[in-house]
Amino acid sequence: MRGRATGGATRLRATKDRQGYRHGACHASSRTTRLQGPGFSAGRAALRDNGRMNAHFPGLTPLDRVLAGFQRALDTVAGATAAARPSPGDAQPLPTLDARSQRRSAGLMRVNHTGEVCAQALYDGQAALARDLATRTHLETAAAEETDHLAWCAERLHELDARPSLFNPLWYAGSFAIGALAAVAGDRWSLGFVVETERQVETHLGEHIKRLPADDDRSRAILAAMQADEARHAENALARGGRKLPFPVPTMMRGASKMMKTVAYRL
Repeated sequence: MRGRATGGATRLRATKDRQGYRHGACHASSRTTRLQGPGFSAGRAALRDNGRMNAHFPGLTPLDRVLAGFQRALDTVAGATAAARPSPGDAQPLPTLDARSQRRSAGLMRVNHTGEVCAQALYDGQAALARDLATRTHLETAAAEETDHLAWCAERLHELDARPSLFNPLWYAGSFAIGALAAVAGDRWSLGFVVETERQVETHLGEHIKRLPADDDRSRAILAAMQADEARHAENALARGGRKLPFPVPTMMRGASKMMKTVAYRL
């Protein structure tokens, strides 16, 4: 009797071990598939949106929120973001560019990638200190679309055999501080900062669309889609009560942007 019980217990443990092994193998296989397959981007995007929207969920502790924000910063700077929408460039064929044209496209797309790093940081800084929940949600929703822009630009840089700006961690830190400072001034001023920022970016993207090599319709399609999103973000922020920023704030913003673009084009 005792022997049968012992044998039964052994078989039960063996069965559990096999089940555990199969579960682990399936989990590892599933993880590998996600990392290598087409579903990886959608999965990362879902995790990103969930993390962003839950960062201020009432049930989370302050430490949870800090860790979620830190993870978003790491993903942004490290280029680990994924787009929820397909890249507009996918509708265009990969162009054959000469060395000079490729360097030009790479420089311009590096600037735009850095701009999206800054946009993520600005929105994160503003959302972190937003006083009204509706304003915070608005900022986080716009930031999710900016994450698409970031992923599109990163993908195009990879196609151009180019790297992001070496100073992206610095750009992120500075932009986060500026966004937080805007939020401290109040939600309407913070939304006004969004309006001014997006309008300046809209103008800048129009200039880059013209400066791209004639054959690089792939990059041009990406920038055109980004430009449409930026214009909508500005209008939405204005509709929510964004205030017009006083002089010399817009001028200072253009000066800082010009410095960033000059450095990021090459470094």
